[in-house]
Amino acid sequence: MRTAIGTSDYHVPGETFINRHIAHLFGGDTVVVAGRSNGENPYSKDVFERRSSLGAGDMLQMPVWSALNRWRHKTTRLPFGSQKRALATFLRERKVELILSEFGTQALALAPLANELEIPIFTYFRGTDASKSLRPPRMQAAYRLMMPRLSGVVAVSQFLLDNLAAHGVTHPNAHVIPSGVDVRRFVPGEKRPLSCLAVGRFVEKKAPLITLTSFAEATRDLPDARLDFVGDGPLLNAARVAADGLDVADKVTFHGAQPHDFVRQKLSETEFFLQHSVTAKDGNTEGLPTAIQEAMASGCITVSTRHAGIPEAIDQGETGFLVDEHDARGFTGAIEKAMTADDRGAMAARARKVAETRFDNDALLHRLEDVIRETLRH
Repeated sequence: MRTAIGTSDYHVPGETFINRHIAHLFGGDTVVVAGRSNGENPYSKDVFERRSSLGAGDMLQMPVWSALNRWRHKTTRLPFGSQKRALATFLRERKVELILSEFGTQALALAPLANELEIPIFTYFRGTDASKSLRPPRMQAAYRLMMPRLSGVVAVSQFLLDNLAAHGVTHPNAHVIPSGVDVRRFVPGEKRPLSCLAVGRFVEKKAPLITLTSFAEATRDLPDARLDFVGDGPLLNAARVAADGLDVADKVTFHGAQPHDFVRQKLSETEFFLQHSVTAKDGNTEGLPTAIQEAMASGCITVSTRHAGIPEAIDQGETGFLVDEHDARGFTGAIEKAMTADDRGAMAARARKVAETRFDNDALLHRLEDVIRETLRH
């Protein structure tokens, strides 16, 4: 089934969930409709770049179309003029039968044209698009207008569907399908005792300073404990300074941003995965972090927070430990519990089993295909 994958940027190496759809959905019979393109096209797909196709006449008409689309659709994201005509031609010439928008914000741009062309359109909510982006009343109104135009909605966690519903944004054909992980590549290896890993941007939503401080306090009497951070961001320098101030610079390594294979190797040999996710001041949340699914597949015991879809993945005391957001003292205690648990090997094995049964991305890809086929049969 020829599918157009709608995304904001292409190609983004870190967006493994989107790239998997581009490469493999319906046997890889896909094209890409991107807001922007960086010129890299590792899957050799036909690509339409929406934001590069505005002509001089379009620029002159932009204020009128922006006002009209804001009135009609509560958003200015829609293509118009020659850009709209070019996109319609792209979809027709490639005989697109289905559009999957990877993020609700992309569906805002594509749904009206999909309806005009009588192409079914689905969207996949993943995190920011159903949290931070949902805060402005105009975005809530735009989503509510968009919902009847969609054939179906998918989210990576029930938390995101519930958050949308709390703002009056619902769809009768809604499904929870996590992004998943390649359980054939992310596998347990030989674990280093008392080793910890944190992966992610050094930003408010990841609360890296809480992770660092709690690790330092929980391992005061454990000289062999180690913490590896992978990622960069605006809080990285503050974390380096804090490690010195907490006198754990010899136990903590900051690797900066690293390729996915580096993360995979680290996960395979790490015993504990630490992620103190919180809701940012601007409302930004996780959906269901891919890194946690990868950690579980790698046989890591996860210590995290009751945030977004994380409790849908981690079973308290069985595959990991959860505390409330911003509960630094509780996070310290959870790390101590994890490191002193008598059944650490069993917990790691249970985490791996959950990943195999609930987060195998091959199975989840087929599930998405089944949802789409079943919808289109009716």
